[in-house]
Amino acid sequence: MRLTAMLFWVLACGQATAAEPFGRAAIEGAEGIVPGQQVHVVVDVFAPDFFTSPPQFPLFEVPDALVTLSDDRARNLVQTIDGVQYSGIRRSYAVVPERAGSFPLPVIEIELGYSSNGSPVKAMVNVALPSFDVGASSHQSATPFAARGLTITQSFDRDPGSLKAGDALVRTIVVFAEETQAMLMPPVTLGDAAGLVRYVKPPVLADGVEQRGIGRTVETGSTRTETVVYTTSSEGSFSLPSISYTWFDVDGHANTSATLPAVALVVAQASAGERLPPKLDDDRPPFSDSGPRTSLLAVLLLGAVDLAAALLAWRRYPAIRAGLKQFRERRRNSPRRRLRRLRTILRVGPDPAIYRALQDWSLSLGFRSVCDWAEAQGNPRLSAQVAILERRLFRSRDAQLDRTVLASAIELPSVERKGSKRPLPDLNPTADRPLLPPLLR
Repeated sequence: MRLTAMLFWVLACGQATAAEPFGRAAIEGAEGIVPGQQVHVVVDVFAPDFFTSPPQFPLFEVPDALVTLSDDRARNLVQTIDGVQYSGIRRSYAVVPERAGSFPLPVIEIELGYSSNGSPVKAMVNVALPSFDVGASSHQSATPFAARGLTITQSFDRDPGSLKAGDALVRTIVVFAEETQAMLMPPVTLGDAAGLVRYVKPPVLADGVEQRGIGRTVETGSTRTETVVYTTSSEGSFSLPSISYTWFDVDGHANTSATLPAVALVVAQASAGERLPPKLDDDRPPFSDSGPRTSLLAVLLLGAVDLAAALLAWRRYPAIRAGLKQFRERRRNSPRRRLRRLRTILRVGPDPAIYRALQDWSLSLGFRSVCDWAEAQGNPRLSAQVAILERRLFRSRDAQLDRTVLASAIELPSVERKGSKRPLPDLNPTADRPLLPPLLR
């Protein structure tokens, strides 16, 4: 029994090891391909268990053919082979041959990642793409363009039969086709319209456009949108020529045309109200006292007043500038702003800077010294902090200044003192009130 179990385990491991990624390719509708027809090359890639990174489908080159990777969403597949479940992803290439003949396709390498025994593994899968043949059609034009379900429509931004001289008419032409790409769709031949000036805008190309067809079914295809602007400066009757758009119908296997009918344009003369200026009243003289002369005098008077104001402002400009400067200085040196600057210095400045700021504040309020100002406030906390500051500056630094208390003790004066400053200091200052050294004055 042990031998049987070992053989079963070896066979199972061998079967799991043999499970590797692979790919395959096929061509959809390989019969009756003509030049200019879009050929779909479908590629399926499979990996055991599941993908850890999606397959990278590369582009390739084919002589005398245009190759693109389809914009359609990848399709997920699941397949079981010899008891092993594979996950698959399908993508398709669009190959458009430009001539009749045989078109061999190359072998492409697709990089992917998948899970093997619970671990992510990188792998490279080689897929041989099939070849196809393109036959010549006697009904096809020299410039091959093949598609299915082609339609052409036009619209206008206004009624072509009710135009006026100078108007612009915008004409929008949309070509829709299936089984092709917008970049392969040839331009629309507009023709010449006598008496009209034509401006053609660059075409707008789009793929993957949905449009309702017969029976309200939704068809997916590509569009080429042409926008033309027509203008004329003269009245009359004009005509936009009919349009014929030639293409090869893959379903009918024949060369055919989609047409738009001619459009008649009727341009009328612009109304008099749009071109002529308003007239004055016939019963009023051109320069009556109550007419334009009065208005003219009023305009001249207003202009003279404006000119005089401008000259006065120009002559008074130095005075105006000086007045503005004085206003800014008064605003900058207002008591509230000076107190804000003082409190900032008290919080972050060194001791000499604090004392200079307090001295300027005291002098601006009419006091001879900082001590006089502090005593006049009647605040014991303020007086104590000023005494500590003077002790640190003039005696010793054995005391610590409380900056927060000093800043909060200073308030705006209710009435600034004017004229209280005496011209000379006291002849005999007290011993506990030292004079300010020359360095700090």
